[in-house]
Amino acid sequence: MGLDLNKLEHLIAVAEEGSITRAAARLHLSQQALSTSIRVLEREVGVPLLERTATGVALLPAGTALVEDARVLRGTARSALQRARRIGRGEKEVLRLGHTPAVTGEEVIALLRQVDAVHPRLATDVNQRYPHELTDALLAGDLDIGLCRAMTPPHGLARTTLGHQRLNIAVPAGHPLAVRTSVDLSELADQHFIVWGRPGRSGYTDLLIGHCRAAGFEPRTDRTAWQGTPPVTAVIGTDCCAFVTTPPGPTAGGAVRVLALDPPLYAPLHALYSPRATSPARDAFLTTATL
Repeated sequence: MGLDLNKLEHLIAVAEEGSITRAAARLHLSQQALSTSIRVLEREVGVPLLERTATGVALLPAGTALVEDARVLRGTARSALQRARRIGRGEKEVLRLGHTPAVTGEEVIALLRQVDAVHPRLATDVNQRYPHELTDALLAGDLDIGLCRAMTPPHGLARTTLGHQRLNIAVPAGHPLAVRTSVDLSELADQHFIVWGRPGRSGYTDLLIGHCRAAGFEPRTDRTAWQGTPPVTAVIGTDCCAFVTTPPGPTAGGAVRVLALDPPLYAPLHALYSPRATSPARDAFLTTATL
């Protein structure tokens, strides 16, 4: 018995919308047609997938498991279709690479230069994505590689470490510490730190908080309102500091000073990808790019 990708798409929509009505509107189906499709899928699987509630529908454990795998199957099928079309049309393969705001454009360029030295004909399409957008695009088959820091890969994605980069501290030019060239992390116990993700929901933020705790203090953190901007610019107009991978010295037109951490601390650079999709461009990148 083979699974029908259309029915799996219907189940995904119901799971994401939490409502047959909203899912039917999203899929441009009647509610009756969608309900019938879900009932047929449950018969094919042999176990209930959903339960009806007072406010809509909710996934049962079997439904949750099937939706997780269905998202992976959908992305793999989409990647296979795109690859076949590209080959059939004689089009050049393009490495579709995304990166979170925690990974700077300079870091991405440095990696691509390494790859270009070995694979000079490899074309690339690079864009920045927020963490949830990055994983969604990878699972959907819209990206080949996702560069990030300390993100836990969701079901269906794999993670490899490309290297580690030294962490530094950014402060605004008028900050009392701006006259320094280096600082021990323990000296920052009374400082406010700007972070990009919410503690407990961002692996990178949790990693940075862990460094502070290891230095003997619980950091006070504020999530930046300038999501998507270069990390080093987040401290401009504040009296806060931020962990960055930008080299020490003045930056951002002199508005920011970056101090070296001594003793040094490091942050990993990770690549997320779907191991089930076939991508020679992705494989070339993973075997060549290191920090």
